[in-house]
Amino acid sequence: MNPNDIADLRKEFENFTPDECLDGSCESEEGVDLKDYPSYTEVLYAKLIAPYESGIYISRWDIKDIAREAGDDMAIHPRKRMFELLMKYATSKENMQAVLDELQKHMEYKIDIYNEFITNYPSSEEIFQSKIDKARKTMKLFPQIIKEYFE
Repeated sequence: MNPNDIADLRKEFENFTPDECLDGSCESEEGVDLKDYPSYTEVLYAKLIAPYESGIYISRWDIKDIAREAGDDMAIHPRKRMFELLMKYATSKENMQAVLDELQKHMEYKIDIYNEFITNYPSSEEIFQSKIDKARKTMKLFPQIIKEYFE
């Protein structure tokens, strides 16, 4: 690696000013208008699959398991592609409800793991409680998703 590259990288890093809302503390408490997004799949991907938003990392295997439990079967692909395939399956209200139910079970399972960490390692509460709060906030969107897209 060229020493000038390292110097340039160091300069960029020193000039970096992080967004003050990186931890999600500046989020509005108002309801999310799901119609602001360009497409149905994009909004759901942004709100449900992005760990920054949902508090829970959902892997490709998790998506495969959620799909299987909801009544669909799929091969492993990149996460976004798998989510798109899952949304193709969830084009009816019943299938979407099944997907959201399985996603909620998955998120509750992860919340249980986070709570176990908090219990066993109390100093980790600062880290995991924010993830739990985001997950709970995300799950509150599920009825709104059904209402806005299927009713």
